[in-house]
Amino acid sequence: MPSGTKRGIRVFDEGELERLVTAAQAGDPGAMDYLLAKLRPLVLRRCSRFLPHHADAEEAAQDALLSISTHLREYGGHGSFLGWVTVIASNAARSTYRSMRRRAEDSHADLPESVDPRTTSVIAGSRLDLMEALGALERQHPALVESFVLRDLGDLTYVQVAEQLDAPLGTIKDRIHQARRFMRERLVTGP
Repeated sequence: MPSGTKRGIRVFDEGELERLVTAAQAGDPGAMDYLLAKLRPLVLRRCSRFLPHHADAEEAAQDALLSISTHLREYGGHGSFLGWVTVIASNAARSTYRSMRRRAEDSHADLPESVDPRTTSVIAGSRLDLMEALGALERQHPALVESFVLRDLGDLTYVQVAEQLDAPLGTIKDRIHQARRFMRERLVTGP
């Protein structure tokens, strides 16, 4: 699949992405607006992988797009631009989840008895089992998180993950394998 294609949907024409990024980095507000408009569906899909409740994913996507526009000049061409966007979207979704969790804990919200708290958030609509397992992975094996998120939740290829993280392909594959094993154990048996 060409780099500008995600799941069969053409995101950018050849060269269009590079031209838009360069123009937006140079301060062209029209290029920035167009770039963000074109990225919005991709960013929203990435955030939805973490936060299936639409309003939560929208909130995270807005944060991600703001971060992209704010930090675009810092993108130096290392790794793929869409990989960079995936990292930002994934981090925004995880941050939104943590913020919602803190608010829920502060409000002392109780889950109804009929809801499995490991799989459903009545507050956020997110997959608590996935988010809790990611949190545990981050605490216990922080070096594995980014590779796993980019590959399994961000849908980047192994090669794209290696490029994005500037790490050998074999190292990336090993990290993802270890992370998957850790996550599988957490998601099957619980915390």
